[in-house]
Amino acid sequence: MMNTHTEYQTIKGEDGQPAFVVIPYQDFLKINLRADALIPHEVVSAMVDGATAIKAWREFLGLTQAEISSRLGVSQAALAQMESPEGKPRKATLRKLAEALGISLEQLDV
Repeated sequence: MMNTHTEYQTIKGEDGQPAFVVIPYQDFLKINLRADALIPHEVVSAMVDGATAIKAWREFLGLTQAEISSRLGVSQAALAQMESPEGKPRKATLRKLAEALGISLEQLDV
């Protein structure tokens, strides 16, 4: 099987800088970008700086520990433990956390 090089079309904006890229549909399918699996730069930056995914998402969404713990039906201390680097919530708990945050499990379980 040969590797083929695909030329992508770049469309420039009014400022002359690249604004869009047109790719073959089959290449797009391989990339598999799903909106429900994307993670905002701010969340990634917070995680690089040491925050857990749970804390990074909560802060990005402007929610307090009290709000999320209330949605989960747990104490604020329990949520703080989940948010800590030592916290290792189970998959079922992560699923509930994702729902409470309004994001997909894939976005939270990184």
